[in-house]
Amino acid sequence: MVEERLQKYIARCGIASRRKAEEIILQGNVKVNGIIVKELGSKINPEKDVVIVHDKKIHEKEEHIYIKLYKPEGYITTVKDQFNRKTVLDLINISERIYPIGRLDYDTSGLLLLTDDGDLANKLMHPKYRIFKTYEVEIKGSISEASINMLRNGVLIDGYKTAPAKVKLINQSQMNTSVQISIHEGKNRQVRKMFKKIGHRVIKLKRISFGNINLGGLSEGQWKYLTDDEVKYLKR
Repeated sequence: MVEERLQKYIARCGIASRRKAEEIILQGNVKVNGIIVKELGSKINPEKDVVIVHDKKIHEKEEHIYIKLYKPEGYITTVKDQFNRKTVLDLINISERIYPIGRLDYDTSGLLLLTDDGDLANKLMHPKYRIFKTYEVEIKGSISEASINMLRNGVLIDGYKTAPAKVKLINQSQMNTSVQISIHEGKNRQVRKMFKKIGHRVIKLKRISFGNINLGGLSEGQWKYLTDDEVKYLKR
């Protein structure tokens, strides 16, 4: 078998996402054949080399877990929180170690995917795959067609211009407006910042789909395993 990067192998074994695996390596928590390795460019031969993470030998997994969750507001999208706030893993009662694909803010609800397939998670979060995530947004006040077109063309936030978004008006009143927006980027609090840029405060934000995968009848706090077709779609 050909050699592969150490962080990629750790991710394939379901220990962590590739980015998190890099942190584990840099912290000195990985040994290859008994020797601590801290270089991110290190390569291993999975058929010959023994890799130990946090003092445990790791192996490739035959079967991976893929889950979708309807995240409620008030949960952190992380494995554990230093302030002891509730995390999305508190909602999923399985013994296997899984982690979220991407993030949803503490005060955002909706669709979140979780897995132990670190290699796939890394690919799905990479900007080059341009996977659109769709949100239902309730904003303060009524929105003009000019403002919607600004979102469609991209707006300047945090020193960069957002990629063109797909935007659809759902309903509108003088008090509040409901909008559906799809973006393929995933910057920190991006949707909220985009609407703030055009002069509208976000009251409520919910992600309803990740590519072709949607909530599919889940209620807040509920989760279920992805179907074979959904997993095949993600792997494509």
